[in-house]
Amino acid sequence: MSHARPPEGARTAGQQAEGTPVRRIRFATLGPAGSNHELVVARYLEFHGLTGRAVTSLHASFEEAVHRVLAGDADFLVQCAVHPATPETVAQYFRGLYLVDTFISPSRDLAVIRRKDCPAPATVGAMAATTGYVDLSRWGTVQPTETVAAVARGLLEGRFDAGLAFATLADEYPERFCIDHHVESVDDAWLVYGRKRVSNGALVACANSAAARLFNEP
Repeated sequence: MSHARPPEGARTAGQQAEGTPVRRIRFATLGPAGSNHELVVARYLEFHGLTGRAVTSLHASFEEAVHRVLAGDADFLVQCAVHPATPETVAQYFRGLYLVDTFISPSRDLAVIRRKDCPAPATVGAMAATTGYVDLSRWGTVQPTETVAAVARGLLEGRFDAGLAFATLADEYPERFCIDHHVESVDDAWLVYGRKRVSNGALVACANSAAARLFNEP
């Protein structure tokens, strides 16, 4: 579908008159810096052309991030649909925090990373939502964590012999870690919340979505 270009000099949606300060759209998500959530939010902002107009705050928990949105200190919250905190976020705050968008994004590559000083690992750290990606029993007893970033911290601190973490950890510390098993990037569903309800009791979907095109394939 083609789109007409605006006349030269005309302002498009989102542009401000000269001299008018641009309002920053504030997104909240789960930290720490370098987390999968931070990466995916950056992709989402780039997709919508908001990179220069939006700021992202990283939080230690989704409860903290939700409270920032409800207090008006952030405008939107982005959360992975398979994160363990997601059911609580949807159920506990449904009267003030509303789903306004969903999207699909690949995540950072995961790998089973082993400490080089542990040729026969007895413990393996893993976030609950990722344990189905690979049979972890060969690396020992699974030690659950709340985030993938927590797995990396456990490996760095020597609390885990192995862990299902971001593959880049082995590249950052090649003298300490090696990759025993590489997991390809996984396509996850992501949720965006705001304070204004968009559904008003009706279904909200994109008639020209990627799925809609699949439905109409011959």
